[in-house]
Amino acid sequence: MRVFAFTDPANGQRVSAAQDAAGVWREAIINAGRFALTERVVDHRYPAPGAPFTPRAIFCAGVNYADHAKEFGSQQQTHPTIFMKNPASATGSGTVLLPRFLRSDAVDYEAELAVVIGRDCHNVTSAQALDYVLAYTCANDVSARDWQKEWGGGQWCRGKSFDTFCPLGPCLVTPDEIPDPQQLQVSFRLNGTTMQSAATATMQFSVADLIAFLAASSTLPAGSVILTGTPAGVGMAQKPPRWLQPGDVMEVAISGIGVLRNEVGEEV
Repeated sequence: MRVFAFTDPANGQRVSAAQDAAGVWREAIINAGRFALTERVVDHRYPAPGAPFTPRAIFCAGVNYADHAKEFGSQQQTHPTIFMKNPASATGSGTVLLPRFLRSDAVDYEAELAVVIGRDCHNVTSAQALDYVLAYTCANDVSARDWQKEWGGGQWCRGKSFDTFCPLGPCLVTPDEIPDPQQLQVSFRLNGTTMQSAATATMQFSVADLIAFLAASSTLPAGSVILTGTPAGVGMAQKPPRWLQPGDVMEVAISGIGVLRNEVGEEV
């Protein structure tokens, strides 16, 4: 099932919907951690702005691809490196805004597979972890490297949490369509040029491993999204570094999901 967000023209409210077997767009609701279609027919002519869902929390795995860890100067990890982004940074396919009030001139891209948790998860094994997945989608972990590495007090969240710094979309794809998230291809194009490309099989910690780690002696709540790491080829690693500029067009493409497209602008 591929779930999109729409605006109900009758009341202005957001509604999730997917096509049934006959091609009719019907409301998609979450029932016991899975999407289910109702009898309600949805007008698909009015896509909703913003992300296809509202994250309750955003957890991120740093340097989870070996090739990106190498370009970042990191070694093989014993445990995942986890940081968080402000849920208010989530957006959809709109414009990513370069910060100007708290200025950054070193904003970077990171193409990632995102995992949405469907029900509360606590003390599960890796073998059980995928049972808690609601859906998968594309993500771009936009990052202000100066605030991440120099001015953030040793923490990454400041440089990762500016408004519009977590594009998600274009839709949510349910696990029945992606039975094995380690068999996907993730790529990133900047103005049509491929900058990143890797198989999710090359993650140091699999999707299931990340879920189990985040739920260990902790509750990983329903509605959380996990960004699972980015491949090599980020702008910071280019020589000279290639920071995002107004007018750039970013595209995150993941096999089996689609393409998340964002233009780059400036905060005013």
